Order: sequence, then structure tokens, then C-alpha cells
Amino acid sequence: MDLLLDTHVFIWAVSEPAKLSSEAHAVLSDGRSRVFVSAVIPWEITIKKALGKLDVPDSSFVEQMEVHRFKPLPIEIEHALAVENLPPIHRDPFDRMLIAQAQANDLILVTHDQKIVDYPVKTIRA
Repeated sequence: MDLLLDTHVFIWAVSEPAKLSSEAHAVLSDGRSRVFVSAVIPWEITIKKALGKLDVPDSSFVEQMEVHRFKPLPIEIEHALAVENLPPIHRDPFDRMLIAQAQANDLILVTHDQKIVDYPVKTIRA
């Protein structure tokens, strides 16, 4: 199973796994799943943390990626262009990028965001 984490799921997975649903915890713990983390995640965390909109523990993002064996997913031009074709259900540009990446790469997006599940993208509720 190929998964893509949204920002809150990444934060919960590395610092508060008890917040994850049992299904999300199971697929993230399954050694057979490939778990991707988009480059949009550290970008969103950095911006929202600087604005005081997100309080996350100080830890090395790269270290957490290695510890949890998450795979990086770069933002490609095709992903950026695909955002234009998404219906305006969700206004958050970070989430829209994650949706475009999940669609383009045939990934299951692990999310707790109800607006994301309204898109034509495979999801697992976190």
C-alpha cells in the first residue's frame, strides 16, 4: 500500500501516535506500506509555526523521516499544475497540493480533514 500523509497525520505519527485512528495506526505500522511525506509538509509546518498557528515539538524533521522510514515526495511541476484542475472544495494551498500529489502518484492520502475526503482521491481517515 502506498500512502501519503497530510501535515497533522505526520505530526501525530512522530509525536502523538495515540491521536491516530486504529486504521491509520495499522497501515502506518505495517512494514509492507510505503509511506510518503511531501515536501509541502515541512514548508507548511515552518510557515504556520512562524505565524504562531501551529505548536509542534522541536525535533529534526529529517531525523523523524529516517526513524519512521518515511519516503520524501518532491513537489513536481506536474503537481503544481494539477492543482488548477481541483474543484474549490478546500482553500488551503498545502492541502490542495497534497491532493494533487496523491492523485498524480496514485497514493492513498491519510488525513483527518473532512474537506479532503470530498475530493476524488483515495483516503484513509486518521
